[in-house]
Amino acid sequence: MRKEKINELNSYIEEFKTKKLELLDKESGFLKIKTYKSYLEDGRELIRDKLIKGNSDGNASIILPITTDNEVILTVQPRIFTKSTVGIALPAGYVEENETHIDSARRELLEETGYQSDELIEVCELYQDEGCGGASNKGYLALNCKKIGKQKLDKDEYIKYFKCSIDELYELVEKKYILDVGSLLTIEKAKKYLEERR
Repeated sequence: MRKEKINELNSYIEEFKTKKLELLDKESGFLKIKTYKSYLEDGRELIRDKLIKGNSDGNASIILPITTDNEVILTVQPRIFTKSTVGIALPAGYVEENETHIDSARRELLEETGYQSDELIEVCELYQDEGCGGASNKGYLALNCKKIGKQKLDKDEYIKYFKCSIDELYELVEKKYILDVGSLLTIEKAKKYLEERR
């Protein structure tokens, strides 16, 4: 990886590292658990907890953006419960009410990076955790991304975006900078499209 790029990435990581983590006595209300009893066809019964995010399953879109200059756009943000407390991943976000996955992908790409794509290709679908939720994620390859504005982050979002080459993206995966499963699957499933662009 180019030295200036790795230095830039490391500066973002340092900026977002957690200095201290404090357990609060109150809950935010965003995550809830509902308990269900399931009756199977063969007569057996199961009791399972379901994780609710906000007021929904927490469906999300993951976007692998490729700029008109053939650069990849990644996000760097606090992920306080990970080992490093910072996550490097593809832009991603929840599907809002009355929104499709692809609409969510377009909106999240614009909000997190200020870039817009004229061509989104669905490359994968996955569940975040089939054991405790119904959150369906879809991964998209966003081609011909152009900068059209500034980031439009929520008040509690802290995101830097980072551009690198496709080879540097693969290097970041190989060196375990990127550990988010949705990002990893989207990158893997987009490889055939990326190789055609070389």
